Amino acid sequence: MDAELEFAIQPNTTGKQLFDQVVKTIGLREVWYFGLQYMDNKGFPTWLKLEKKVSAQEIKKENPLQFKFRAKFFPEDVSVELIQDITQKLFFLQVKEGILSDEIYCPPETAVLLGSYAVQSKFGDYNKELHKTGYLSSERLVPQRVMDQHKLSREQWEERIQVWHAEHGGMLKENAMLEYLKIAQDLEMYGINYFEIKNKKGTDLWLGVDALGLNIYEKEDK
Repeated sequence: MDAELEFAIQPNTTGKQLFDQVVKTIGLREVWYFGLQYMDNKGFPTWLKLEKKVSAQEIKKENPLQFKFRAKFFPEDVSVELIQDITQKLFFLQVKEGILSDEIYCPPETAVLLGSYAVQSKFGDYNKELHKTGYLSSERLVPQRVMDQHKLSREQWEERIQVWHAEHGGMLKENAMLEYLKIAQDLEMYGINYFEIKNKKGTDLWLGVDALGLNIYEKEDK
């Protein structure tokens, strides 16, 4: 679900009450993976605390207040642990955006394969009568870094992805999303949430949190 939702809240509305409204509206039952994220007064992404009133948290003062519904925790095996189609779609949308924006590093060949699953999830089976040359021209398919590193035109990238798209014939759109996630979950930076921290010397660092534990990165290594 890639959409904007609007809710009216009261001064005493808690984070949990707002979160519950969101998950009820979209029909999500696997709520434990997700949270509401906002930009704080200093411009840093922060998770909404469920037990506190929304109005008592350091949310950037905008009208309306802006929140992103995002995965906070990631399963180790998406094919086993994600049950609802809506859960899979929410993970798919977030992980795809992470790969395309280069938050999750992805090698070129893997990016092409993932792009083909994303195309299958949107267009269904490849049909040469319907899917003429240029049918992918308005799609974001691979990270800009990958396009910049290789001397291929956009049309050549589209052609590579179209070849893979044709191989996925008979695959349901929902299954294409799951196949995308099954590949993406093996990428090194998949499922890591980053938090800005400082060490005792005052050096800026990133704290990376994932299903397997904690890692600390220097700023330029993220």
